[in-house]
Amino acid sequence: MKEHVHDAARRARQAAAVLALATRAEKDAALTAMADALVESTARILDANEADVAAAREDGTPENVIDRLALDAARVASFAQGVRDVAALPDPVGEVVRGSILPNGLELRQIRVPMGVIGMIYEGRPNVTADAAAICLKSGSASLLRGSKSAARSNAVIVDVMRSAVVSAGLPADVIQAISAEDRSSAAHLMQARGLVDLVIPRGGAGLIRTVVEESTVPVIETGTGNVHVYVDHDADLDMALDIVLNSKTHRTSVCNAAESLLVHKAVADEFVPRVVATLREHGVVIHGDPAFMAVDPTVQRATEEAYATEFLASEISARVVDSLDEAIAHIRQYSSGHTEAIVTRSLEAAHRFSRGVDSAAVMVNASTRFTDGGEFGFGAEIGISTQKLHARGPMGLQEMTTTTYIVTGDGQLR
Repeated sequence: MKEHVHDAARRARQAAAVLALATRAEKDAALTAMADALVESTARILDANEADVAAAREDGTPENVIDRLALDAARVASFAQGVRDVAALPDPVGEVVRGSILPNGLELRQIRVPMGVIGMIYEGRPNVTADAAAICLKSGSASLLRGSKSAARSNAVIVDVMRSAVVSAGLPADVIQAISAEDRSSAAHLMQARGLVDLVIPRGGAGLIRTVVEESTVPVIETGTGNVHVYVDHDADLDMALDIVLNSKTHRTSVCNAAESLLVHKAVADEFVPRVVATLREHGVVIHGDPAFMAVDPTVQRATEEAYATEFLASEISARVVDSLDEAIAHIRQYSSGHTEAIVTRSLEAAHRFSRGVDSAAVMVNASTRFTDGGEFGFGAEIGISTQKLHARGPMGLQEMTTTTYIVTGDGQLR
């Protein structure tokens, strides 16, 4: 398996060298061909996905995980459109990050260049296969895509369709490759292919991310879990707050930008807590609450430290009443995974303090947490949401998948 992974990486390096010289028009043509081919192959993709979902159900996979795995025609059309959206974006390669004329007359420019070969290790979601391949290709890098065994059939078809489309557009097929998930060691060989792979990005649950971060010898951009909070301030519009909590929690529960914890200022708790409990219950949400929440409804379960720290990825939420904005910030700093936090308030001062006080990749002011997404941010698609602080943070699009080179132009200067 090691040699299989390393052979794929070597082919990827050769393909990446060709891709690095491709024009924007050539890359965009390949992306457009990929999008068209994905739509045309919808039936084939859905047949493979149906087999993946059936196998997952036989294995007793939880429904929230199956939701991330399952595709339908609309979801295929959506990630195909994401590929088109990436094609429509400016090419980051060659962008001048900064430049100047030095005192000795040298012209200094820092420009974006491709990363090279990017390995993705991810769970579930077959849409990531298309998103990652598109972003890597547009930013000039070859992609090695190691999805989960549960989505192996879906991923194999999606990669096969995209490789054929890329060739039809005149680029090497090996700019996109799938790494087999049949042998669990393939992930380890990918993350330890230092010198062949330039960057590894894990995308999935906490266990996967921790394993890649701790065991990889290849540089890693860490995507994180989403223990996401919504804080309802004492000066909030409570109708707006109710809508934001409901959308953040229930719009789609199995995704990392879904709300997992609710904090309510004590000044509005008497009015808001009964309303939000009733609304969440109507939508089938299990509430793990503090005594203030438990007093409203006997079905509210007692919140534990574990509940406050949990990314449920299901119709569950932790909740508590706080005495102040500062207490809300302290709670978030203690339990948050650094993904997204939201405040609902009419106070500019409170919004500003909250935004500076929490330490997360994204902060929503009077908006649903579900907007933390590369597509929603105008990035076309995303390769993941980084919760680390080096190089990339938040939804990662084209710029985050490049590195830089300094171009120094002179006229015979000597030091």
